[in-house]
Amino acid sequence: MHKFLRAVGFSKITKEELNDIFQKIIERPMLQKVAEDSEGNEFAELSIEFGDFFGLSLRGTFNENDSFEMSYYYPYFCGNKISTTEQIDIEKHAEKESYAGICDEVRLGVTLIFYLQNVADYLSVKNNKFYMSQANGTVLAALSTEGKILLPINKDEHKQKLTEQTMNERNGLIAAARKGDEDAIENLTLEDIDTYSLLSRRVQHEDILSIVDSYFMPYGIESDQYSILGEIMDCRLLQNSYTEENVYAIDIKCNDVEFPICINQKDLIGEPAVGRRFKGNIWLQGSINYRD
Repeated sequence: MHKFLRAVGFSKITKEELNDIFQKIIERPMLQKVAEDSEGNEFAELSIEFGDFFGLSLRGTFNENDSFEMSYYYPYFCGNKISTTEQIDIEKHAEKESYAGICDEVRLGVTLIFYLQNVADYLSVKNNKFYMSQANGTVLAALSTEGKILLPINKDEHKQKLTEQTMNERNGLIAAARKGDEDAIENLTLEDIDTYSLLSRRVQHEDILSIVDSYFMPYGIESDQYSILGEIMDCRLLQNSYTEENVYAIDIKCNDVEFPICINQKDLIGEPAVGRRFKGNIWLQGSINYRD
């Protein structure tokens, strides 16, 4: 059973019930996409929603008798806004016809890796050497099986503007450093030393979560899972139409990157509200928008 099934409201689903759902999806999918996979087979994605923007997706191939043979499934949650416009590279996973999206997102400070949702769209355009130039940004979303709600850091308007200005300047330095600007590299190194020194002094008499406003860093051994802390921009309580379990759809802003998170109400400690912060571990997914 997939670890993140509970994130979309299937915390108590049995294998028998899951197999019944698979059969219903195969017989009457809400969305079906077909393309030619890396081995020349007719690859298909069959999906069904159990709530607003979340559900299950089956992936497999059609055989000679036009019957669907499932290779694997995964729970999904879709975002509704562009999270990044950076250049995306796509890499195939070794064991199955699934893919990861990779990009250098300056605002996060780490290489961003996510599980690609719209594989059929990618397979349809990958043989076009100009397909990457057709991308119109990437919509990110995430599933989580554990999270906490934290109070916000008290910041006045002046301090907020100063923080945004500092972040913009740092992003500019990082972009210049990637192009080989030695002055930018030196400035970033000195800035990191100053930040470390300041944190070392403050952490002796302050809680670390009152100093760090947000963070985004790899979690565990799987490359598309992260530990995050971000500000809540919006929050909605949704219900799985099959199990009637409640899940939260929480829009967060983490290191200036915005994306939604879906988490089971039972797995979230605290009451989410706009302005508060979400802290937890996520499985990051994403869909690349291709221009027509």
